[in-house]
Amino acid sequence: MKVLIIYCHPSRKSYTYEILEQLKSSLERNKLEYEVSDLYDMGFEPDMNEKEYEREGFGNTELPVPQDVYAEHQKINKADCLIFVYPVWWSDCPAKLKGWFDRVYAVGYAYDSSKEKEIGQMKIIKYGLVICTAGYPNSYLEQIGIAESMRKVMVEDRLGGRFRKKDMVLLGGTLDKSRVRSKHSKIVESIGEKIKKIVS
Repeated sequence: MKVLIIYCHPSRKSYTYEILEQLKSSLERNKLEYEVSDLYDMGFEPDMNEKEYEREGFGNTELPVPQDVYAEHQKINKADCLIFVYPVWWSDCPAKLKGWFDRVYAVGYAYDSSKEKEIGQMKIIKYGLVICTAGYPNSYLEQIGIAESMRKVMVEDRLGGRFRKKDMVLLGGTLDKSRVRSKHSKIVESIGEKIKKIVS
């Protein structure tokens, strides 16, 4: 079984990068093979160009998929589990990850332009997991409705019917890392074992 991590953060000094490293350790301990698409490190282009829009906007699947998008499709096709790791910026994921969805979820692949079926050629993946770090505590994000908004957008829309099982882990309270680090570490350390049970 194989895990694909879509990671989006510009700094290796960040708390989000710490979480990524802990996640990788958890996968390794559980002997799970994984690959990381580090969107900043690989210089992923988030903006759709005019040619791509002509393909997407008009459902013209005769036009080719760009090579960088095709490379992501190949990674997805080999995966049993996708994990998205990112910080919450202004109530959503960073623009580069939003651009990944805009471009990688291409017509004919992640969705069908006809009304006959929802999904194109993309296989149904066994497990999709969203892990996001946030400065404010979870309780505050729940109270103001942002947590529910993120779940609806990320889990219900972006992951949608493309995954058999879907979860979201919100690691809030990072403005005071000393108070949450231990709790967050326990959550992340348990993920490898959880994936193993779900995917096997």
